Amino acid sequence: MDDLTDVAAALRALPPSCGPVRLVAVDGHAGSGKSTFAARLADALGGAPVLRLDDLATHDELFAWLPRLLDQVIAPLARGADARYAPYDWNLRRFGPPRPLAPAPVVLVEGVGAGRRGLRPYLARLLWMDRGAEESWRRGRRRDGPAQAGFWEGWTVAETGHFAEDPSRPFADALVREVRGGYVVSPPPPATAGTEPAAHPT
Repeated sequence: MDDLTDVAAALRALPPSCGPVRLVAVDGHAGSGKSTFAARLADALGGAPVLRLDDLATHDELFAWLPRLLDQVIAPLARGADARYAPYDWNLRRFGPPRPLAPAPVVLVEGVGAGRRGLRPYLARLLWMDRGAEESWRRGRRRDGPAQAGFWEGWTVAETGHFAEDPSRPFADALVREVRGGYVVSPPPPATAGTEPAAHPT
């Protein structure tokens, strides 16, 4: 339930999916609780690295970050090398100095679209935050406050378009539901299970 020890153990037991790394995606709508859950899961994994997709997206490329992710992160990890990516500063509107990401046994990728088509071949598991879009967006708006109202107007349109063209939830290996004091992580109903064959390049 809220103790993620068993979930962490199951992830560690998976075969590597990206070089020596078990790449685990935490996807869901904006405001669904991905960052908090990923931090909790990283702790349960003994301090696993967390790559935040907010560091790769930009104001002008809300969902056009895949080539940057493949080049700066996926390709090095697939070789067993340290990745280096330049996180985007949302206040200064520019990329900052490069940040290293080691090929740890488990690396979490957290953000809207983490389970997208172009990343699924490299994933050991795709976890989906089981909270609907409207509820998630309300939570996100409350979190960010009135100053970000304009951004959210554009974001909800962009997110809706992304998931319409490239959905993640149908391919989720597990649904994450937030409950009082923690989380329940469970297999998705058969109707939502993905149909793409697993492909784990090394």
